[in-house]
Amino acid sequence: MKLSSNGIPIPFSPELFGPLRATGTDPLPDPVALRERLRADGYLFLPGFLDREEVLRLRGRYFSRLPPGFLAPGTSARDGVFSGRVPEGLPEHGVAGHPAHDFVRSESFDRFLDDPRLRKLATDLLDGDARMLPRRILRHFHRGVRRASRAHVDFDYMDEGSPDVVTTWIPVGDCPPQSGALVYLEGSHRLPSEAYESLRDTTDRPGDRRQICHDLEFTARSLGRRWLWTDFAAGDVMVHVPRIVHASLDATTDAMRLSVDTRFIRQSDTPDPRWLRAWSADDGA
Repeated sequence: MKLSSNGIPIPFSPELFGPLRATGTDPLPDPVALRERLRADGYLFLPGFLDREEVLRLRGRYFSRLPPGFLAPGTSARDGVFSGRVPEGLPEHGVAGHPAHDFVRSESFDRFLDDPRLRKLATDLLDGDARMLPRRILRHFHRGVRRASRAHVDFDYMDEGSPDVVTTWIPVGDCPPQSGALVYLEGSHRLPSEAYESLRDTTDRPGDRRQICHDLEFTARSLGRRWLWTDFAAGDVMVHVPRIVHASLDATTDAMRLSVDTRFIRQSDTPDPRWLRAWSADDGA
């Protein structure tokens, strides 16, 4: 398996990659056990937590909004197969005028995320009544684009509110590593930030110190830890804590990656004010 992130190859070897540990969802463990697992691993991998058909319907609704010529001829919007050509005049992903910008403000997107299973999961993990923050991110990557998420921790992007946050990452469609899936640095939520501070000097974005590093092999070897991965399927959900180092791989498959990021805090906690408005890719948050 050939993998890269931001155009930099990373060998798929046992030294650099290991499997994510799955948490059973039928039924879910009790809330205390869930919290203990999240504290221990820094993440929860929940296969089949959401209804696969609902997830694929959302995928189809989004890709049907793309302009003619974006999808491969003879394929369905639900398949989300890239034609190899981005139509002229399409704004940058997620800014005003791009379909993703409108979609995160749509009724169908709201309805999908207003799922009592997600809210109960967050409430159990936070041990208190939870609310989803309004800034919910829709990411869409196609082959040929080298703009994967660099190694980072969520806390560096939302450090003006309560640190008690849980993130859910939902692949909207099947998402193997070659499609640009997330990977998590094993046990990195237990590292002090000083452990990876020097890695921020190895960057392709010197103006943004929130990013740790764009070179995933260098990051793994420097910290002596593996990237954890799996073949995500539609219906799977990842949950992670704000201090775990994670990143994404480059999308190289014909089927495009689509995913949703949401953040939950307790109703009684203070949110980061930058996360109280709908997401736009140019909002700087």
